Amino acid sequence: MALADLLTESKIFKNRELFSPYFVPKKLIFRDNEIDRIEKSIAPSLNGQRGRNLFIYGKTGSGKTSCVKYVIDEIKNIPNLKVAISYVNCRMYNSRFKVINKVISEYLPTYAKRGYGITDLYEKMTRWIEEDGKIFIIALDELDMVKDLDDLIYTLTRINTELKAGGVSLIGISNKISFKESLDPRSISSLNETELVFSPYYSDELYAILKDRADAGFKENVITDEILRFIAASAAKEGGDARFSLKILTKAAELSEEKKLDRITSDDVEHAIKLAEEDIVYDLILTLPEHLKLVLYSIAILTLSGGSYKPLNTGSEKYLLSGEVYSRYKSLAESIHKEPKTERWYRKYINELKMQGLIISYDSGKGIRGHTRIIKIMYPAKKISDILQKEIFGISK
Repeated sequence: MALADLLTESKIFKNRELFSPYFVPKKLIFRDNEIDRIEKSIAPSLNGQRGRNLFIYGKTGSGKTSCVKYVIDEIKNIPNLKVAISYVNCRMYNSRFKVINKVISEYLPTYAKRGYGITDLYEKMTRWIEEDGKIFIIALDELDMVKDLDDLIYTLTRINTELKAGGVSLIGISNKISFKESLDPRSISSLNETELVFSPYYSDELYAILKDRADAGFKENVITDEILRFIAASAAKEGGDARFSLKILTKAAELSEEKKLDRITSDDVEHAIKLAEEDIVYDLILTLPEHLKLVLYSIAILTLSGGSYKPLNTGSEKYLLSGEVYSRYKSLAESIHKEPKTERWYRKYINELKMQGLIISYDSGKGIRGHTRIIKIMYPAKKISDILQKEIFGISK
C-alpha cells in the first residue's frame, strides 16, 4: 500500500483506535462479576486499611488485564484518597529491581534515576509510604515473567511488617494458575491472598464483544453478522480468547482495506485467522520461562541443522531424539552462565511445550537407539529460532 493510500480516508475504519490491543472499553461486557470481586478486594485499601492481596488467573484473552485497568481508572477518578496505584507490565519489567525502580519512578522520578541499589529504593519507598500513611496498590501483570519472583514477592509483602503507617497491597495477574508452585514457602506464607479465576469466553459472548467493537469502530455495512459469528466461533475453538478474536477482526479489516474494498470478505477472514494464529504462537513463545525458551530454541536449531544424530524420517518429516535435545539445552544454558536443570525438570519442560502445542513428543518404543522420546517442532523452526535468538542472546537476523 502506497503512502498516499494511507493518507486517504478509510472505507472500512471509522475509529481505528478502538482496535488497538491497548484500548480498554468504557463498558466491559460479561465481566461485571469479576469487576465486582476486584472492587471488593481493593475496597479495604481505599479506606486506608491493608487489604488482602489479590491474585487473578485465567487464559490469555479472558479479560484479566482490561478489568484491572478498568478498576484502576475508577480509583483514579475518586477524589481525596490517600492511595497511590501503579500498574507494571512484568514482561518488560522482569526483575525485582526493575519493578521497584519502575513504581518509584512514577512518583519520585528524580530519585529513581540516580542509580541507587535495591536497598536504597526499598528504604525510599518505605519512607514515602509512611510520610502520609498512604496505601500503595501495585498491580503486577504477567508477574510469573519476573526472574527473581520469590525475592519480589517477599520484598513487597514483608514491607507491611516494617511500615509504621500505610501499607502495600498487591494485585497479581497470571496466565498460569500453577505459578505459585515454584515459589519459596516463605513467599507463599506471606501472600495472604484472595484468588480470582477468569473463565474463557463462550462463542455467543465473543460475538457480542466483536459486534460491540465493530459497531463503534467500523463504518456502516462493513461486516455481516454471519462473518462476526464465524470469527467468534473460530476464537471459541481456540480457547475463548477475546484478544484473539479481535486480532482476527482487525487483520481481516486491514486485508480488505489493502484491496481497497468497502466490506470485509470471508476470504480475508480465513487469511486473517491463519495470520492471527501465527501471531498468538509467537506471542506465547515470548512469555515462556527462560529454561523453556532454551529447550525450545535447542529443538529449533537442531531441526534446522539435522541434529547431531541422523534424524528419524517419516516421509519428509524430521524428528529429534530427546537425548540430543537435552545435550544441546545444557550447552546453551552453560553458554549464558545458567545452571542447566536436571533431566527430571527437562522432561517437565518437554511436556509443557507439548501441552502448549509447540511440539509433539512420544515414546519411541524399543529398537531406536534404546528406549527414548521422539520430538518434532510444530511451527517453522527458522522463525522460532530467529525469535528466540534475539530474545535469549539479543542477536537479530
